[in-house]
Parts: sequence; C-alpha cells; structure tokens
Amino acid sequence: MVKRTSHKEAGCPVARPLDAIGDWWSLLIIRDAFEGLRRFGEFQRSLGLARNILSARLRNLVEHGILATAPASDGSAYHEYQLTEKGRGLFPVLVALRQWGEDYCFGADRPAVRLLDREHAQPVRHLELRAQDGRLLGPDDTVVVKDAPA
Repeated sequence: MVKRTSHKEAGCPVARPLDAIGDWWSLLIIRDAFEGLRRFGEFQRSLGLARNILSARLRNLVEHGILATAPASDGSAYHEYQLTEKGRGLFPVLVALRQWGEDYCFGADRPAVRLLDREHAQPVRHLELRAQDGRLLGPDDTVVVKDAPA
C-alpha cells in the first residue's frame, strides 16, 4: 500500500484537514455519527467495512479530536464514539457535500434520503456563501490572499 502524503504542515486550509477527513470512509463515519450511530458494530453494519479499516479510521478521527470515546451509555463494558465540538463543526461540510451530491450525482431518481428541519419537517435550504454585506458570492466573486509572514 502506498503511504499517503501528510498535509499537517500545509499552509492551505483546504489541504490541512485532509489528514483527518480526507478519505471517504472517514466522512461516512462522521455522517453516521451525526445520524446517531455510536458503537463500533453499528458503524460496521452501516458501512460494511472491514474491522481493521474501520478501527484505523475511528482511531484517526479520535486522534484528530473529531470523535471522542466514552463509556457505553448502557453501562456495558463497551465504549461509544461521540462527536466532539470539532466534529460537530463538520456539519456544514457534510451538508454542502450532501447538497452537491443531490444536485449533481442523481438524475430523475432523486436520493432516497433527505435532510429536513426537525421542527418543521421541511427540506433544508441550500447553503449559500455571503459577503459581509449580505451579497451572494460565487467562485468569481472571491480571491485567496496569503497573509504576510509574521
């Protein structure tokens, strides 16, 4: 297996997080954690993932502070995985990916799952990027600027 390049020292805020969430299994584990899965066996049943791969991905997510382990809520000898504040901060990322997938990865056969506002049971509006003054921004309306070294 080819060793992946680490981006932990990268100056780019898109590259650096890839060490923590840069493979599809990690994002699917985080998705499942948002949907309420907590135990190793639940993740394994949901994803159909080999135990060694799931174990490595869960360990990486814990090491990066995205998930934390806690004693099982039922008092058994097992432990559960819980999203940390850092992990919960990925919610907009997953929503953006979900909405992009709905728009570009399905034809007339819309996805069988939808994200709804719990209070009103209505579909969630698409995420929008807005300027400080409220203007809607697209790729041509933004520029990446590197700060001068301190």
